[in-house]
Formats: sequence, structure tokens, C-alpha cells
Amino acid sequence: MTAYHRPTDLDAALRLLADTGATVAAGCTDLFPATDRRALPGPVLDITAIPALRGIVATPEGLRLGATTTWTDVIRADLPPAFDMLKEAAREVGSVQIQTAGTLAGNLCNASPAADGVPCLLALDAGVELASTTGTRRLPLSAFLTGPRQTARRPDELLAAIHIPAAATAGRSRFLKLGARKYLVISIAMVAARIATDAGRVTQAAIAVGACSATARRLPDLERALTGAPATALAAHVTEDRIAPALSPIDDIRADAAYRTHAAAELVRRALTDLSPQEAAA
Repeated sequence: MTAYHRPTDLDAALRLLADTGATVAAGCTDLFPATDRRALPGPVLDITAIPALRGIVATPEGLRLGATTTWTDVIRADLPPAFDMLKEAAREVGSVQIQTAGTLAGNLCNASPAADGVPCLLALDAGVELASTTGTRRLPLSAFLTGPRQTARRPDELLAAIHIPAAATAGRSRFLKLGARKYLVISIAMVAARIATDAGRVTQAAIAVGACSATARRLPDLERALTGAPATALAAHVTEDRIAPALSPIDDIRADAAYRTHAAAELVRRALTDLSPQEAAA
């Protein structure tokens, strides 16, 4: 019989993890489908009863999103327009039942190249807080995700929270994805874009693409081209030459690499069109 632990205290959870090397469970929306047995092997550490791990709160540095905050929590939260892309992605994460159970930390620790939340969090300059019995450490999200189904989390660590710096809460944002059908689909390509402006010019441009590389990627060439540019007609700056160098798409059953690159460019173009002032006023 599998040993099942559901502590209500973070310190107790960290001790259990250090002592048993348990499988960490949150929403289980990815964990159970990936299990090829009737039960999870070994001890299981369910972290969903720990109040300190759930919720979105302001901090002196910005915003802290607890590990077990669900997609439904994100949808219902009162957040600035910079988080609209994360809310839009949350509505694309499976069905309503999945959105109610699935957690932010689970989405990150599963480390799928097509995880809907990752491009949005990258465009919010997110960092992760990793906790263990020996202390905590922080990593940029881009350093935490090391490859398909791979992260920098050590076996004795829990992903406790996601941190968004205050500067990244500025601006407006948009999330778009392309799949073989409208809903309940793994992305062929997806894009998150955040644009902040002042006096009619772009002061911040953060654009990330998912499902087109081993991990979601920011687009530094395009971001540089947009920064300082007039805030109107943003899509005019989008070319595949400014997008392709950051990506490494593969051929698979959903699409080939060339199509993914083309689709990513088109999604970026559409997102930036939506974020251009004349489109917002229309």
C-alpha cells in the first residue's frame, strides 16, 4: 500500500520530503496520467492542505503566487492588466475541472514544452522559490526549466512560490495559442506578449513563445526592436528573422518545425496588433 502524507504545515512537509523522498502531488492533473500503474509507487506527499502555499499576495518586491494556487484562483484574482495573458492561458488549461484542480507549481514542475502558463510567466519575468529543510533559494524561471520534463529542483526541494517583480506588473498583455482544435488541445505554438508604454512609446516589451523549443523562450531580438518604438503598429516589427533564432522547433505529429516557426510569428503579430493603442480603442 502506498504511504500517503497530507501535512498542513510547510516545515512538516519539507521534513517528510527530506526523510522519504516522496513523490510530490498537488492537483495531480499531470501526475496520474503519467503513471502506468494502478497506484503511485512509493510514498506520496500531498501539499494541497498547506495554507502557506496557496494564494496571491503583494510583497515589497512585487507579487507572490503560491505553489498550489490553482488556475481558477488566477482567473478570479484581481490582478493588473499585465496578468491578462496569464488569465487567458488559465482558461485554456484543459477543462473547468482541470482548472479547478491544477496548480501553478504543478504546471512548472511537469515541465512540458507546451505548458500554457510558462510563456506568460516568462513574460512577467517570473522567478521561483525553492524550499528545503536547509533553507530557500530562488532561480529565474528560465533557469529552473532545463529541458522537456526536466527542472533544476533537487529531490529534497519543494517549489514553494512564484515571484513576479513589481516592474513586470506594468503594461497590458495578451496570450494566444494554436492547436488542432479550439479547446482541450496541446499547442502547436503559443505566444504571450506584454507591452508597457509611456508618452506613446514602448518602455517594456516582453514576448515569449511556447511549444516551439525544449522550453518556452523569450524573443530578445524582437523585444529590443520594440523597446523605444512608437506604440502604434507594433506588429510591423515582427519578422521571422527576429523570431526564428530564439526557437528550436521539432517535427512531430501536430506540426513540422517550419510551420511552428511560421505560426509563432503570426501569433506574435496578432498579439501585438491587439496590444496596439488603436486596436484597444476600436
